[in-house]
Amino acid sequence: MQTPVRDTERTPDGEPPAPEEHEEREEQKEHETRPDPARRKRRGPGPFLLLVLPTLTVLLAAAVFLVATDRLSGLLGGDDGDAAPAPQAVTDRVDPSLLPWLRKAADQCDTLRPSVLAAQIDLRSGWSNDGAALSGPSGLAGFTPAQWREWGEDANGNGTSSPKDPADALVALGRWDCALAERMTESRTRGTVNGDLLDLTLAAYDQDEAAVTKAGRVPEPALPYVRKIKQLARQYAQFDTAPSPLPDAGAPPRDGYLHRPLLSTTLSSAFGTRQHPLSGVTKLHTGVDFPAPQGTPVTAAGPGTVAFAGLTQAYGNRVVIDHGKANGKRLQTTYSHLSALNTTQGSTVIPGTTLGWVGSTGLSTGPHLHFEVMVEGQYTDPMPWLDGGG
Repeated sequence: MQTPVRDTERTPDGEPPAPEEHEEREEQKEHETRPDPARRKRRGPGPFLLLVLPTLTVLLAAAVFLVATDRLSGLLGGDDGDAAPAPQAVTDRVDPSLLPWLRKAADQCDTLRPSVLAAQIDLRSGWSNDGAALSGPSGLAGFTPAQWREWGEDANGNGTSSPKDPADALVALGRWDCALAERMTESRTRGTVNGDLLDLTLAAYDQDEAAVTKAGRVPEPALPYVRKIKQLARQYAQFDTAPSPLPDAGAPPRDGYLHRPLLSTTLSSAFGTRQHPLSGVTKLHTGVDFPAPQGTPVTAAGPGTVAFAGLTQAYGNRVVIDHGKANGKRLQTTYSHLSALNTTQGSTVIPGTTLGWVGSTGLSTGPHLHFEVMVEGQYTDPMPWLDGGG
């Protein structure tokens, strides 16, 4: 009879696992079958993205369409909506009444152009006349007191010479530049310097004449200034064009609005571009010349107030009358080269009031009256304004 095997004699493979070992295996099995969140694969977008993504796509497409439409409208000249404001041109900063003085300043030599002087003013002061340092630069052109003593004059004949007077400052800057241009011309002729005359002139202004002469050309430190001025001058190029008559200002409100300042009807020089008989420079003749014997009475062309009466270098004895408004614009007349004055600043005059007598004071070739008409500070042909003239 076979003896039964006891439980304690079973082989290890047949033994039931211990309780602790059973629990560890169950946990390991559960861990192996449970998916790892970090390794869980995304099978597609969630509900949130499914709802939001189409909306975002539509909004983005609409924005692109609107931008493209706006640009296309601008290219085609469409006028729906307000157009973006155009950038302000540099020329808009210049008071129109200064343009005749800008041209007058540039006319002092052939090297200069109004655009170049305008660029110098732009770079120097930005067309601001506020600078008023006691010992430093002052006015549009930034003259120091020492520089003004050398170059400043009463250009507009108002009785004072000041760097804060725009007309005086512009003409003085032109005078300074032209003096430098003349010296640079001499240096080029002697062969001591080489280069473009305008470049050399600007370099001499920026550094000084000695620096240009030493370098024999535009010195390196002056190159940025020369380049900047020429770049700015291109933006002011319209100032180099001969002035056209002002709209509604080149003609009087009616024929014969002003009376003739002399009985003479003969003109020795008309309004317009001409070659100056003394300097030889071709430039705008800002008025008309009436030849007359020395001592012939010169009378006011219209009612008004004497704004200036005094001696000037270029115009000699000169009278300026402010006639108030004509066509809504300020009207002035001037009378120059008088042998003597018969009025004073602030006096009230009427047509026929004797202002002085024909002479040849100032820069003059002989006895005559140089007569000008200014509308809003700009010269215009006087003849249409005079009775029997035009």
